[in-house]
Amino acid sequence: MRKLIGLDAKSKKPKNLSSLFSPLLSTVFVESLLEEKSIVEPLKAKKHDLLVVHSKAYLNSLKCSATVAKIIEVPAVASFPNYLVQQKLLLPFLKQVGGTILAAKLATERGWAINIGGGFHHSSAKRGGGFCAFADISLCVHFAFLRLRISRVMIVDLDAHQGNGHETDLGNDSRVYILDMYNPDIYPFDTRAMRLIDHKVEVVSGTTSKEYLKKLDEALEVAWRKFQPELVVYNAGTDILDGDRLGLLKISPDGITCSDEKVFRFAGDREIPIVMLTSGGYTKSSARVIADSIENLSRKGLIQTRRG
Repeated sequence: MRKLIGLDAKSKKPKNLSSLFSPLLSTVFVESLLEEKSIVEPLKAKKHDLLVVHSKAYLNSLKCSATVAKIIEVPAVASFPNYLVQQKLLLPFLKQVGGTILAAKLATERGWAINIGGGFHHSSAKRGGGFCAFADISLCVHFAFLRLRISRVMIVDLDAHQGNGHETDLGNDSRVYILDMYNPDIYPFDTRAMRLIDHKVEVVSGTTSKEYLKKLDEALEVAWRKFQPELVVYNAGTDILDGDRLGLLKISPDGITCSDEKVFRFAGDREIPIVMLTSGGYTKSSARVIADSIENLSRKGLIQTRRG
């Protein structure tokens, strides 16, 4: 098997934080939440990496700008030269895919890893959609099986939208348990993929933090009774935030901090490595909320961001 990108990363501060992970990584780095040595820059996913999950036909379809425009839901992109689409749109996606796979490796070594990006949970092996061109969650899980000696993975998807991509790819795999909390009133309305969710929790438009966190507690308890994973892939998402026009939920910033803490504590108390992906979030305050949550995880001792 060819070497996968997760083994080729460089532990270093990116040369241009603002262009690579702006504004979130800039925020957490500048405010000294992370030491320079704690930041790891991944390499981009290469074609042979993507072929672990994606079909050649699907990857070839991305050479058509109109296909990419449909996936990212920006019609104007269809008129762009494809070399520009590859460089300006798909290359950043490939970097984030590399980060997701690398995060799995780092999590098994250090107990946790956070990809400031990734979480393209609407992309499956054969198709993209909902701003998601590559199936990084499916790739992460397969990488864990193939290279990390992991045999049981739990996906905890708290993005406001149903994770129909990884559900399509992995829903029939007995080595994978999928817990998905999502708003059924919004995209993608994928009823076929819904049937592949191991534990489905629907949170309707307008759900507030108190109700949401109660349902999360109950769902994690049920999940642990049914499945004991060796790795948790946590697709976080700040599109549950109050005011997000795509998520339509009413979760406060403190509610997001609390939900992140609950998932990390679920994994940490059981000594299960955890990978967090930041996924969707469409408000100006999303970066600030994520940075505050990472700070809280560090303060509570659920992650170690500084040596001491």
